[in-house]
Amino acid sequence: MSLLLRYSSLFFLIFFSLISLQGFAKKTGDVSELQIGVKFKPKKCEIKAHKGDRIKVHYRGKLTDGTVFDSSFERGDPFEFKLGSGQVIKGWDQGLLGACVGEKRKLKIPAKLGYGEQGSPPTIPGGATLIFDTELIAVNGKPTVGEEEDEDEDDTSGDDEL
Repeated sequence: MSLLLRYSSLFFLIFFSLISLQGFAKKTGDVSELQIGVKFKPKKCEIKAHKGDRIKVHYRGKLTDGTVFDSSFERGDPFEFKLGSGQVIKGWDQGLLGACVGEKRKLKIPAKLGYGEQGSPPTIPGGATLIFDTELIAVNGKPTVGEEEDEDEDDTSGDDEL
């Protein structure tokens, strides 16, 4: 009988430990794959970002706890780089491909496509999932101003949690 009691106690300990860990992982907001949420897209997509294009992007970078670690919006100075060339973290090179000028995306970037296990001290801890609110301002120096469509109108990716 004491053997049965011992095993049942062990079973419950393991069971509740797994439930606790699952809840913790969910609360932290960490992701294992890149998640792209389109928050706004112009009705006319005249110019899209392709690999090799020089793009200009406004962004706000946050940790999963909501801490903002950098923002071009506040500086009023969008960031410019060559898309797909490795000048930025992989999550940006992948997450901004195909975006239209004027499009706003929320990127949830796992550590492996961000700053990895080493992080970028002191602002970004190792293993951190990064969240970026982005707005594509220009592609190859060409901004566009077109009619706008309602936010989330075409978004069927189910990214309400993004």
